[in-house]
Amino acid sequence: MKMAKAIRQQAATAERVAASSVDADVADQMKSLAHAFRAQAEIIKKKQKKKKKK
Repeated sequence: MKMAKAIRQQAATAERVAASSVDADVADQMKSLAHAFRAQAEIIKKKQKKKKKK
């Protein structure tokens, strides 16, 4: 599995945990984590595209 896809799956998992959490602080932390995972996946994807162009 490609790294960006794996990180996006982690983001989805974090979002599911956030949605099912009864603790608001935990939900907020998991939403932040999901956001960070998605940002990291985008960075990886951009780097991969840049390498392919060379």
